[in-house]
Amino acid sequence: MITKRHLWFNLGMIIFSWMTLLFIGKRSFKRFAIGGFFIVGFEILNHLYGNRRNWWKFFDKKDAFYKDELPFSIGPYMPLSMWIMKYTYGNFKKFILVNAIADALFAFLGIDILKKYKIVGLKRLSHIKFFFYLHYKAYLLYGLQYLVDKVIRKEKTA
Repeated sequence: MITKRHLWFNLGMIIFSWMTLLFIGKRSFKRFAIGGFFIVGFEILNHLYGNRRNWWKFFDKKDAFYKDELPFSIGPYMPLSMWIMKYTYGNFKKFILVNAIADALFAFLGIDILKKYKIVGLKRLSHIKFFFYLHYKAYLLYGLQYLVDKVIRKEKTA
């Protein structure tokens, strides 16, 4: 059974994250949506693997992907990826730096706050390993967006 605190946390995380996309602009949303959806799908696969490996533990009694890992994937992950792409795409160093800062904040501070409120805590991963688990996907996201833009440019010139 999901606790009320966990339920409200999940709903708030998803709703707030997606509400911010109302301000990203139609053009930016369309441009970065493919990368955003790809990274969510990839993150879901990563969550399934990490859950099986016991890399983290959610504090509600029964494990359920839909109430534990999925809200993190569909909540802040895609919108945050799209916002970071909007403001840093085209400058790879800036993109990696901003992603590293966001990933470090979550890996070293956010996860401890979530543990304090008995939402989730790390089990078989250290904070630094969790940071790398989060951060490596930034390179995939940037590479995919580069390929998407390249295909779109090619279509426009054809």
